[in-house]
Amino acid sequence: MDAPVIHSLPDVALDRLFREARTVHAFKPVPVSDELIHRLYDLLKWGPTAFNAQPARFVFVRSPEAKAKLRPALSSGNVAQTDAAAITVIVAHDRQFQEHLPQQFPAYDAKPLFDGNPALAEATAFRNSSLQGAYLILAARALGLDAGAQSGFNPQAVNEAFFPDGRYAVNFIINLGVADHAGTFPRGPRLAFDEVAQIV
Repeated sequence: MDAPVIHSLPDVALDRLFREARTVHAFKPVPVSDELIHRLYDLLKWGPTAFNAQPARFVFVRSPEAKAKLRPALSSGNVAQTDAAAITVIVAHDRQFQEHLPQQFPAYDAKPLFDGNPALAEATAFRNSSLQGAYLILAARALGLDAGAQSGFNPQAVNEAFFPDGRYAVNFIINLGVADHAGTFPRGPRLAFDEVAQIV
């Protein structure tokens, strides 16, 4: 029997997603529509998560009022790029994500695993919301947007401003829009395979 053929995406797609994509620090004044935000979510939601838990929660910060609410929590070096971005996404995780498991993961009753183990619930929510944030970056690139993730902010201030009831907690922030490459830094080198990986 012939071995199955492994098909790759065309190089133009791989370039867009990885090889030519950059972390963006400056943006052109190009708006992002509600329709594109919904398309973005409808793409990223298919990325895998443990138990199909989907613990990430997303706040798409676009209005001047919402940007002003976020600004005090940012480190000084991130204010200008966040102001310039068409959208700033707060990627958070739901500390009670397991409430949705009976519908999202009907294979068996996994909810008690997390109800009785808050540390496991927190680790699972944080790890998988991190994955979902990465899916968001790739989905944004696939849809023609540029992205700049950042961790330079005060998490407590973000949580107090946007999640005061404590159920959700911020993981990281992603600026989205159309890049102004005049503000793009030179690309840093990447570690070689033999420095970071092994085949065993």
